[in-house]
Amino acid sequence: QVQLVESGGGLVQAGGSLRLSCAASGSISSINAMGWYSQAPGKQRELVARISRGGSTNYADSVKGRFTISRDNAKNTVYLQMNSLKPEDTAVYYCHAKVPDRWSVAEYNYWGQGTQVTVSS
Repeated sequence: QVQLVESGGGLVQAGGSLRLSCAASGSISSINAMGWYSQAPGKQRELVARISRGGSTNYADSVKGRFTISRDNAKNTVYLQMNSLKPEDTAVYYCHAKVPDRWSVAEYNYWGQGTQVTVSS
């Protein structure tokens, strides 16, 4: 039972910035990888950025150099700093976390409710 609560989405002009936050709560012993995915209307959900427990990062080619993912393990929180936003970044952004089972080797995927990011031209 893990809940991911996202915040920070909104409307911004092209070239502007937003910072998304996602805090995990519930029955958590630790969190492995965390990430952000985007889903535009009529499109499938796509990986934007992810970060391992140790801080290794990966980014979609389209956001490299513009977005930065980070995490605060003490707060069970992941962030996405989005700079130089483009209209094509417009989408619902979902937080994702891989959480190991407290009592077994199993690993579970959890998703936030999504937060809307709209970039106007």
